[in-house]
Amino acid sequence: MALKVLQRAQQLGLIGSPLLSSVRFLSVCGPQEQACVVCPWTSSSRCSLRHGCRRARWPLPPLSPSPGRMGVCSMAVRDPLLDVAGTVRLHRDSPPDGGVRLSLTGVALGSREQEQAMLERVSSCGTSRQLLRTLRSSLLLSDRVAAAILHRLADLEQDGAGGLRDPTVLSDEALRGLCQRLEQESSRLRDTALVSTLLACTRLYLDPWSRLLVRLVSESQERLDKESLGVAELCMLAQALLALEGPNCTMLGQVMEQLQCSDPAQWSQDELAAVYGALGAGVAEGGRYQDLLNTMHTHTLSVTGRLEPMAVSEVLGALVAMGQSQALPLVIALCKQAVRHVPVFTDAQLAAVLSALIYFGHSDHFLVQALELHVPKKAFTAHPETVTKVMQYFGRRCIWSPAVFDAVAESFVYRADDYSTSQVARQLEALGVLGYVPPNAAQFFRKVEALLHARFSQFQPRVLLELLHACTLLQRFPLNFVSKVFSPYFLQQLQGKDSGTDRMVLAQLTQLYMTVKLECPFYNGPQLLPKYRVKSFLMPGRFLETQVDAHLYNSVKSGLVDLLGARSYFASRVLTPYCYTLDVEIKLDEEGYVLPASHIDEIHKRIAVCINGPKRFSANAQQLLGKETIKQRHLGLLGYEVVEIPYYEFEKLKGKTEIVEYLHKKIFPLSYRLSW
Repeated sequence: MALKVLQRAQQLGLIGSPLLSSVRFLSVCGPQEQACVVCPWTSSSRCSLRHGCRRARWPLPPLSPSPGRMGVCSMAVRDPLLDVAGTVRLHRDSPPDGGVRLSLTGVALGSREQEQAMLERVSSCGTSRQLLRTLRSSLLLSDRVAAAILHRLADLEQDGAGGLRDPTVLSDEALRGLCQRLEQESSRLRDTALVSTLLACTRLYLDPWSRLLVRLVSESQERLDKESLGVAELCMLAQALLALEGPNCTMLGQVMEQLQCSDPAQWSQDELAAVYGALGAGVAEGGRYQDLLNTMHTHTLSVTGRLEPMAVSEVLGALVAMGQSQALPLVIALCKQAVRHVPVFTDAQLAAVLSALIYFGHSDHFLVQALELHVPKKAFTAHPETVTKVMQYFGRRCIWSPAVFDAVAESFVYRADDYSTSQVARQLEALGVLGYVPPNAAQFFRKVEALLHARFSQFQPRVLLELLHACTLLQRFPLNFVSKVFSPYFLQQLQGKDSGTDRMVLAQLTQLYMTVKLECPFYNGPQLLPKYRVKSFLMPGRFLETQVDAHLYNSVKSGLVDLLGARSYFASRVLTPYCYTLDVEIKLDEEGYVLPASHIDEIHKRIAVCINGPKRFSANAQQLLGKETIKQRHLGLLGYEVVEIPYYEFEKLKGKTEIVEYLHKKIFPLSYRLSW
């Protein structure tokens, strides 16, 4: 990449000759193409026209490029007045053509206090229009502030899908003037401003072969060769090069060589977080630089107790991005440090921490306590994704927390419109996992129903299915929408492009159908076709049933043999025609006598014994999970007499006599037992 950039720079006359021409090359296109007014600042692969730009294009005179070369579209640009380098001065009086006149002075912006105030003003801009208005109204900008403006513009305009929400902002005269000055004075920019500007340009998807990026990359290469860049600057440069050419970039390899030669023990917290961030952004893709990572893990583990909130969240986020599952001791140490920072985490930092703990499957009692104190205070004002991530964390870790659930459910009623469809579904899913119905259930589910009516078409098929299935776990039956879910069109949307419908999706559809048939007998809408039904809810991976605890099952089985007199009087792990698997099934005749398990005639009653181990309850309370509650409810509706044997009661029993007496009272509470 560096060689290509230098070659390109020589072709454009950027190296070895001063800028004397007023003609500025802005983009590369075919000789007969017409350039959109905003396209000169974007790469051809991300043409603004493809992002919805409908502005008139200017006809350009045909060029006659030499064979094998592409034509170069150019545009005359008025040269601004030049003073000295260092900061950017924006004049209020614009030239007649509507452009913005800029000049540079060699002294930093007045004082650090003024620069910091300007940075805060830039970060407070909530829209691109407000940011550009700030740019036009500023008389003096430091190079650091100029880079911050570009980064803030990227924050506001990135659409999350590799493009900009409104690419026409790049045609703003003030912005183009700023970029021109940064290009012309790139050699005078401070190291941090130089690489930060380069990174911001990649975030705005500017053309890699535009004169601005060629200048910035060329200047970065010179400073990299001199080894004058610090750790933070190297990290920003690494991320910019990664965006430009990917992890195999030769110049990126040079950056990483310099980082590997430095000692992590000498880095500051910000530098340590920056290196983790660069590696997590994709530099370490494919297991690269694992030796450096191991050294960093060891050092970070030794200083975890001194890490600030930003460093904790940055390191955890990078560990997730790189899939560093072997660094679990570091994750645990960072989680302990995160407990102290819960009240001061920003919304984004807290979301990153919880995402990491979900990914690594780790939970901490003290962290739960800290969240239970913090979340109720912030539920009404925190970012929607942060609130959703809190709920998702409690749901994934099966943590029972009425304090958090009640606060989120109450705030949901007032700010439901702030949540995306995915966020709404994830919050409902967490409540469904725990089987928790909030005190304001009537208002809560009325709001959910209103959202479904208003935004039904916005829900992705699988997201909608997750939401409706979670409602059934909470004994709320969305009959108005079930008919749409069972329609052939919706079922076709659920199917994957290559592998067809996922087995978990089929299981959810089947249980949703069973719920409607069993608990809403008046439903007469579309039926779920047999080909979309599963035969068992017990399956590897995610499942709608939890396998019986082997140790607890063996203990109960021995007690049942002593109680009933023989192993043949009960069956184990019985798959019913209704998809559920019974831990133990006992059959009785009309007079209440126990029948052999193999008996199939004259069965008057069936007893389903649910041997509930710890995994069928929430992690911190003796509360059955939602999927176990609906199973017992359905078995009761299907005619079974459900008997629950919870682990926390059975583990208190001592000796065979106590076990037999306990099982007798549980299974046959109204009968007298004779001793064998």
